[in-house]
Amino acid sequence: MADTPDTPILSAQVRTEFGKGAARRTRRANQIPAVLYGHGEAPTHLALPSHDTFLVLKDNPNAVVNIEVEGKQQMALARHIQRDPVRRTIEHVDFVIVRAGEKVTVDVPVHVVGESAPGTIHQLEVMALTVTVPATRIPEVIEVDVEGLEDGAVLRVSDIPRPDDATIEDDPEHEVVVISVPRVTADDLAADEASAEAGAAAGAEGGAEEESAEG
Repeated sequence: MADTPDTPILSAQVRTEFGKGAARRTRRANQIPAVLYGHGEAPTHLALPSHDTFLVLKDNPNAVVNIEVEGKQQMALARHIQRDPVRRTIEHVDFVIVRAGEKVTVDVPVHVVGESAPGTIHQLEVMALTVTVPATRIPEVIEVDVEGLEDGAVLRVSDIPRPDDATIEDDPEHEVVVISVPRVTADDLAADEASAEAGAAAGAEGGAEEESAEG
């Protein structure tokens, strides 16, 4: 059981059929195939309610849930979510069993907040950081504040505030966000000039055709 009342509950059914055909039948029944494993337990193949599962996982790939099977609940962490590459619907979920107070290592997305100095932009060098944290307190995102930072500023892993009771496993010197002023290169200028010349030539050609037609 989870140590927080806010942990969502997903009611599951045990699956006894396997393979692609069985998985398709499960999805047609508005359910999602899943597997629950870990802590030395034999894997349990499950069918989860499609809509409820989507709501729990849509904004949090590291969601911790209570999976209820045959009247018993087991706390679990979503470890791998397989999605349809086009529709982005959930095709399958791997859940790993976790215990109250247990720490897990997960990748947490990085989210930039604030506005850097006028005329500058921020470049996000990493999309996620690897964090070891209590299973029931996994942050949905790690916020990186760039408010007022000037051109040339660099925020490294060592500069990022740690979530409660968490450790960031990435190299402390690894760059996370870089602030810079957009610079126009010679190639950019040449491309702009070529585009302008092509536009002028097209306009002149169009004007000549109109004069010829009138004559």
